[in-house]
Amino acid sequence: MVAREKSERPVRHFLSIADWTTDELTALLRLAADLKAKQKRGEPHRLLEGKSLAMIFEKSSTRTRVSFEVGIFQLGGQAIFLAPAYIQMGRGEPIRDTARVLSAYAHGVMCRTYAHDTLLELAEYSSIPVINGLSDLLHPCQVLADVMTVIEHLGDIQGKTVAWIGDGNNMANSWLNASRMLGFTLRLACPPGYQPDEAILARAEEAEPGTLLTEDPAEAAEGADVVTTDVWASMGQEDEAAERRRIFAPYQVNAELMARASDGAIFLHCLPAHRGEEVTEEVFESPASKVWDEAENRLHLQKAIMATIMCGEAPTG
Repeated sequence: MVAREKSERPVRHFLSIADWTTDELTALLRLAADLKAKQKRGEPHRLLEGKSLAMIFEKSSTRTRVSFEVGIFQLGGQAIFLAPAYIQMGRGEPIRDTARVLSAYAHGVMCRTYAHDTLLELAEYSSIPVINGLSDLLHPCQVLADVMTVIEHLGDIQGKTVAWIGDGNNMANSWLNASRMLGFTLRLACPPGYQPDEAILARAEEAEPGTLLTEDPAEAAEGADVVTTDVWASMGQEDEAAERRRIFAPYQVNAELMARASDGAIFLHCLPAHRGEEVTEEVFESPASKVWDEAENRLHLQKAIMATIMCGEAPTG
């Protein structure tokens, strides 16, 4: 196999919010807002004309697949859906071999997987950018789309307070990274034994304006500008679902908890939601809920990521 000619520029991956500087993240958010505005005006923005994104899905998804596939199409490129049953990686081919082959064919790789080490190995052996569509450790695209939604509705995120209620999972870990890089207070209410990653938490606790980890949802939500949560049992945790429902029952986001937040506070959820479990129907369908804007912003934020790292430099739009 002869690999097509590659750029001499260093390859830039998007695996974690913490890998990017504050200025770079701010530029991504600005570009996402610009691309969203262009789409609303019907203006073409084909920044990736003729380029291809290989999408590896070890975990199924609605929002991740559709937003990336539609996104690169709107940018002038094409997406290639790769499920484990249809590629050799699912039959035992080493990740590093898959990475080198895809580098010869495509211009970028998006991977939604279980083990974060899968992404790290893909990135190590790829000569094209790798994007974290989700791992068990981090969900950076979702959290940056959430940040974009906060900025749209509250004007800025710097100086705001975000309350995370529930499992200290990949979303909580990425919120911790975002708080450290973007200058907002994060309060996490998690049951004992379900706290975020210790190393990620420790780094966030050292940053300003600060992070609070508590077992009390009311303490986390008090005066918060944003209240956000996730399902109690994620994909791959189905055998724990009954036990998790028991443990997380006091961590439901309901009207009483939202009443503790600040006036004008918004509610976010990365979806899919289990109404009646982690959030009540009343809150989910309330005016404070911005979950549909949040879901749409996955498209625009990911377009900004693809345009930036697959072009090689931040485009002006």
